[in-house]
Amino acid sequence: MLGVARRRLGSGTVLGQLVQALRPTAAPASTTAARNYSAAAKEITVREALNSALDEEMSADPSVFLMGEEVGEYQGAYKISKGLLDKYGPDRVLDTPITEAGFTGIGVGAAYHGLRPIVEFMTFNFSMQAIDHIINSAAKSNYMSSGQISVPIVFRGPNGAAAGVGAQHSQCYAAWYAHVPGLKVLAPYSAEDARGLLKAAIRDPDPVVFLENELLYGESFPVSAEALDSSFCLPIGKAKIERQGKDVTITAFSKMVGYALQAADILAKEGISAEVINLRSIRPLDRAAINASVRKTTRLVTVEEGFPQHGVGAEICMAVVEDSFEYLDAPVERIAGADVPMPYAANLERMAVPQVEDIVRAAKRACYRAVPMAATA
Repeated sequence: MLGVARRRLGSGTVLGQLVQALRPTAAPASTTAARNYSAAAKEITVREALNSALDEEMSADPSVFLMGEEVGEYQGAYKISKGLLDKYGPDRVLDTPITEAGFTGIGVGAAYHGLRPIVEFMTFNFSMQAIDHIINSAAKSNYMSSGQISVPIVFRGPNGAAAGVGAQHSQCYAAWYAHVPGLKVLAPYSAEDARGLLKAAIRDPDPVVFLENELLYGESFPVSAEALDSSFCLPIGKAKIERQGKDVTITAFSKMVGYALQAADILAKEGISAEVINLRSIRPLDRAAINASVRKTTRLVTVEEGFPQHGVGAEICMAVVEDSFEYLDAPVERIAGADVPMPYAANLERMAVPQVEDIVRAAKRACYRAVPMAATA
């Protein structure tokens, strides 16, 4: 494959030199041996889950490589790539200059010729510098080439608001990228999500935008023995029912799943049974799971950190209106970030991002506004 790429590009071109430089070296025997994991479940952080997924996929496939700012010598701005440079060397863990447009374009070009790049953005806000490559070069190429060019590339990094990083570092890009045909958009919540979805993204033949959350990196989650196995992989496009319920459906993704689960605990104490759906995949969206839940609960609350207009919640509302409108017993409640640039002050920042109490109030409104069928008879 690399020989074909070199013949097509020529060794004198910049990309040809890149392909030559990226030629994988033979992996040590210890990295190619099958891994054996304990059968007992344990807790790992999201950071550890992402790191292990990268390690296992790089070990299994020599065409996989990681590139981005500080991913090598510094071991990642958030230590997601810790230990990978020592294990795989600078040919497969590439520190880049601070030029998102440059290294993203190189990554897309490498994917055209059969490599599987993982491009890390220090924050997805910086992906704006590279959005032409992501949308025009990566997302559209399979269609424009009549299926002759696949672009197996992953764009990953922290997305959305962190803490005190201001308006230019706090956008949620789920709705931005989910708008684009040709892209798949994933947003993990738990350590299991992070492992299974990142593995699926790396193996996928199409470009995947992988939206992590900085505030979740250090959180620990219980992980089953199955999820710790190197063969573990989650299907793209399938949501997960995190909590069963019968009175109201709450959809959320990324950090907001945790908030939705906290809200469900509070609601349960007041006699309201909330079903919490962890979307996992923003594009493709699991409309079937959402509609099945709404047909059971007859009420819906959508939660997201992003701006409300043209958001993920708006798409979910329309999916339910199109498929399950007659099942709704109350108007859909939509919880989103404030329709303003993110404030820097901590008190204002909290007001601009959905909180647990916002979800609780919305669920109560949905339940209390419902009109019993007997009253309309």
